[in-house]
Amino acid sequence: MSNAITIRAATAADIPFLVDCNAAMALETEHKTLDRQLLTRGTEAVFADPRRGFYRVAERDGVAVGSLMVSYEWSDWRNGDWWWIQSVYVTPQARRSGVFSALYADTESRARATAAVVGLRLYVENENHDAQATYASLGMRDAGYRMLQTGFIDFTA
Repeated sequence: MSNAITIRAATAADIPFLVDCNAAMALETEHKTLDRQLLTRGTEAVFADPRRGFYRVAERDGVAVGSLMVSYEWSDWRNGDWWWIQSVYVTPQARRSGVFSALYADTESRARATAAVVGLRLYVENENHDAQATYASLGMRDAGYRMLQTGFIDFTA
């Protein structure tokens, strides 16, 4: 097995993998079992409307081992888009082997090459100290905001 990691744009053929990743991430990080039909429709919606964002997939030896999604937030203060990194997942057997770092480097490079992008953001669970350390090692820092929300569907399931 090679250690080389390649990053590519996700395609509709990746939807089952992306759904599996998102379901596993929700279970591991928030102890939530997601409705797979709803999750599948939500994942398909990104491919149906590029204004929602895009997915990137990490592969090793042609096998998908990680993914992330980027969505957009317009900043009138900066006249540009923040790229939000979300739905980050690395398969258990590929963790601690540079997969997320490769996904992040690819995303950062693409963002820097896009004039309208003002920066990268992500949110992380307060108790997920391993992820926080990883993000800090890549140069990310606390943005000084607290995330609040009002949900219109049941998020407790």
